[in-house]
Amino acid sequence: MSIVCGFDVHRAQITFDLVDQRSGEVRVGRIEPATREGLRSWLAGLDASRLRVALEATTGWRFVVEELERAGARAQLAEPAETRALRGPKRRAKTDRADARHLRELLAREAIPESWIPPEHLQELRALVRLRHSLAAERRVWLQRVQAQIFHQGAPPVRGRLLGPGGAASTAPLSPAGRDLVACAERVCATLERELAELDGRLRVWARAHPACRALRKLYGVGPIIAVTLYAEIGDPRRLGSSRKLVRLAGLDVTVSESADKRSPGRLSRQGAPVLRWAAYEAALSASRAASPDRRDYQLLRERMGHGRATLTIARKILRRAHHLLVSVGDDLLRPLPEH
Repeated sequence: MSIVCGFDVHRAQITFDLVDQRSGEVRVGRIEPATREGLRSWLAGLDASRLRVALEATTGWRFVVEELERAGARAQLAEPAETRALRGPKRRAKTDRADARHLRELLAREAIPESWIPPEHLQELRALVRLRHSLAAERRVWLQRVQAQIFHQGAPPVRGRLLGPGGAASTAPLSPAGRDLVACAERVCATLERELAELDGRLRVWARAHPACRALRKLYGVGPIIAVTLYAEIGDPRRLGSSRKLVRLAGLDVTVSESADKRSPGRLSRQGAPVLRWAAYEAALSASRAASPDRRDYQLLRERMGHGRATLTIARKILRRAHHLLVSVGDDLLRPLPEH
């Protein structure tokens, strides 16, 4: 008989709800501090070989899973949205203890909506591609801030390069404070561009060397960075069962609310990995090019529903193709980057 336990993980503490199915012992409490050392100390008082723990796949799960597995326990990640839905529509008290108990009860009856635990090298790669995405987004915010300042002060619209020597911002008629903003933006963007260049170099190594990334680059519109991003965010598509589920993983599935003869317009769920959604959309933007195999479909869709929705439709197609390509890679899919 197992020891089943639910964890509700927070930065300061981990609330647990534990039941020993052999002895019937029930334990509820907190692990403080919520660190590797604190968790190791708590595990030392249990028969970890019988311990099964359920926790939600939210920030902090990685070190908890690693420590549980190191001790010989079994960890199961629960998909947060589906776990919350299993509580039902009825309003109930929402506390850390209630969340831990809910996870423990789902685990005891084998009803955990599991979330995949990637191997370590894939977790590391995900951290890198998400860092790159954040840096690129921050650079875009600074460029937009400069453009807004130029417009706010009545300068002519920007054409061509914005920052740097010869950039439009350097010659725009701005006030002293506006000029200070541009100078600050140039310094920040220069730093961000150096970081992005270094990260891109590391990610391109993956794109060249890993069989999964090489397979994804066969897709039109998928370059080295997009290929690595797709691989890092998708991981092993064989766990999903179908390409339609990959579209759902990206949050590109269309939700529908229907009752009797009433039906609301479908909307994107956006309940998925935002970086995966971005990568699929970026690849789909190439569908408007003359050489794209999806150009005809894109044109027909654009005439009917506009550029944005047409591109989203192509993005779904790319994800379905990516699913089949990754499955075809076989057992090499989850091996680490080959040593050079």
